[in-house]
Amino acid sequence: MEWNEVRHIKVDANSDGQRIDNFLMKHLPGVPKSAVYRLVRSGQVRVDGGRAKPERKLVAAESVRIPPVRLQDPAEAVRPPDRVLNELRESVIHEDEHYLVINKPEGLSSHGGTGQLYGVIEAIRAWEKYEFIELCHRLDRDTSGVLLLAKNRKALLRAQQAFKNHEITKRYFALVHGRWKGEDRDCDAALVKVRLGDQHHVQLDEEGKPSLSRFSPRSKFKDATLCEVEIFSGRTHQIRVHALALGHPVAGDAKYGERDQNHPMREKGLKRMFLHAHFLQLKQEGDFPKLLLNAPMPDELRNFLQKL
Repeated sequence: MEWNEVRHIKVDANSDGQRIDNFLMKHLPGVPKSAVYRLVRSGQVRVDGGRAKPERKLVAAESVRIPPVRLQDPAEAVRPPDRVLNELRESVIHEDEHYLVINKPEGLSSHGGTGQLYGVIEAIRAWEKYEFIELCHRLDRDTSGVLLLAKNRKALLRAQQAFKNHEITKRYFALVHGRWKGEDRDCDAALVKVRLGDQHHVQLDEEGKPSLSRFSPRSKFKDATLCEVEIFSGRTHQIRVHALALGHPVAGDAKYGERDQNHPMREKGLKRMFLHAHFLQLKQEGDFPKLLLNAPMPDELRNFLQKL
């Protein structure tokens, strides 16, 4: 894909207050983030005729000059297949004037990136139904469940602020290895993201970001325990790393789990990581009503519990 001519785009109400780097990524779908930053730093992107830094926040009615861009790899902007678009349409569990909520399928990233040509946000934009649609948060590719998207900028900022201030309640179902002893257990351990080879890995580190998870056993089996997990921070791979730290890694987790433990589960029919975001609550604020969202556990996970 390529844009052969200079474009001048007027900042609308939905983009008022948005950082220019995020604005450009929306209007340059498929262009790598690194390339977007190069355009800004080189001075080719102008706001009302002047240079702008990547963190510069736009104001409604300003004009943004976007230079001609050629996408090096057309595959980066591939259109998600109709199968994926239809699957997501069927996964909608709530929609109002401010938000769209889906029960995200396992195996689909929240957004495209390295090695992922598309994700949920690219697929929903391909519906061509919304003038504005953005992720309020993310779920791991291998995690299913409640995913909140905003249909206008005011709703997006409200949700982002709630996540930042820990004013959102999020609960997951996680099947963990081993028979749980006792009742609820908290894991209050800071996390840091490191790069190992070509992959990101998260580990405990006192100098990392504060992270708190509460594990509550709900059903106990011979070699596993179904826990409900409430997270009080939203770090990458938080539940998976905290579960490992407690000595009960998430069943089916190929990244942080143990092969010797996962293999018997796979033989019994578990084909994925058993982690599902089943509940999200966002309190009432101003004109925004309270949101109380539930995503049913997928049949594949329910059926596996029956086998146990």
